[in-house]
Amino acid sequence: MTSQQIVAVGLLTEEDVAVLGKGFKRLFPVPNDAAFDDLLAKLDSVNPVAQSAARKSQP
Repeated sequence: MTSQQIVAVGLLTEEDVAVLGKGFKRLFPVPNDAAFDDLLAKLDSVNPVAQSAARKSQP
């Protein structure tokens, strides 16, 4: 069995999953409860960083 490195973890809406299509096979649904409310609120408050700016900050 080949080992694969995880390169991303995402929180997706049902619409996001629909856009990805049937080729997106590794989906692990999370129940809709309050367990992640604090985390989601903090993520919502983060300002986006332009990709070019993020690359400049890398060594």
